[in-house]
Amino acid sequence: MTGSKRAVVIGGGIGGMTAAAALHTTGWDVTVLERAPSLQPIGAAISLAPNSLRALDVIGLGDEIRDLAAWQGDGGLRTPSGRWLSRTDAAAVTARFGDPLVMLHRATLINCLAGRVPQDAVRTGVAATVVDPGEATRPARVSTPDGEMEADLVVAADGIRSAVRRVLFPDHPGTVYSGFTSWRVVIPLPGVEFASHETWGRGRIWGSHPLKDGRVYAYAAAITPAGGRASDDEKAELLRRYGDWHDPIPAILAAARPEDVLRHDVHHIAAPLPAYHRGRVALVGDAAHAMPPTLGQGGNQAVEDAVVLAHHHADLAAYSAARLPRTTAIARRAVKVGRLGMMTGRTGVAVRNTVTAALSRAAPLLFLRGFEDIAGWRPPQAPYAAGKTPAGNGQRRTPGEGRLHRTR
Repeated sequence: MTGSKRAVVIGGGIGGMTAAAALHTTGWDVTVLERAPSLQPIGAAISLAPNSLRALDVIGLGDEIRDLAAWQGDGGLRTPSGRWLSRTDAAAVTARFGDPLVMLHRATLINCLAGRVPQDAVRTGVAATVVDPGEATRPARVSTPDGEMEADLVVAADGIRSAVRRVLFPDHPGTVYSGFTSWRVVIPLPGVEFASHETWGRGRIWGSHPLKDGRVYAYAAAITPAGGRASDDEKAELLRRYGDWHDPIPAILAAARPEDVLRHDVHHIAAPLPAYHRGRVALVGDAAHAMPPTLGQGGNQAVEDAVVLAHHHADLAAYSAARLPRTTAIARRAVKVGRLGMMTGRTGVAVRNTVTAALSRAAPLLFLRGFEDIAGWRPPQAPYAAGKTPAGNGQRRTPGEGRLHRTR
């Protein structure tokens, strides 16, 4: 192959589109192949932490996302009755990490990422997989319904059921059921104001978060056998499980239509892969390290993957070495947090709540210290595409500086 280096990205989700944008920024000729008929993801939001905001700064997109997202204010962890177990201090998060936690619809993020690559670089409705991962002396080959493509680099961002992962590592056991199912809904909820919160019950979780456009993102999770579905509709199932929980949960359920509710069983990769690459193919996001959503880091780690891969594109072994230990540790922590949140025993739940409340009162910054190794991550690249040094990489934003402390 001659001319600029060619990358094929399989999958147009968050990890795939971030990788496409990051590679295009550094001069690669990129083609994105997405199986779905469009790039628009299903109706759900994503929480972006300071670590992924710094990664988005690398491709010049961080400030745009900060402007479009709802900055998560003071909130915290509650019981079904509404009692606060712990409170999150948004100002303390920003002061420690240089950025807040922000929330926006996944479609908004995907659209912003798509705007960073040429319009004709994205092909939807195209199923693709790897037929030859290539090696140093030959390109990788990707099969599509229209024939094969060669690439200097293939980015496999084809999700939790990754076909590319099975090609690269056929002996890997794949994903396991995490033990719980999840529901998600994004709806308008005019006239209802509330603080972002996550609520832990017995074997059940609920979260509510306002978005900047006036809609509300809510999610729920409950321990159930794999493959289960409501006998009538999923809204009715949510009403049965959460209808008597604290405000604003009843108002959200009342406003949601049955067709607004999405339900998916949660799976994760329990046995880490031996590497995140083989030949000229690199795995990113859920294809590499699917994790439960209990830390809110699945999409964040996909963004990190993509930016680090663009940095190590000439040495995929370095990419694996940089990403595998970090993502494995975060995935394991997400499993542990899921077990804590999904406890079912009455005594165990009472102890969990008592300890959480006591620690919150005695050491209110304990959460931030525990989050340091996640949110404090810095990308390897500098300087940045936006021509700015992002907070936390050589300097910190301070109160009153830039956008960080603007009223929202």
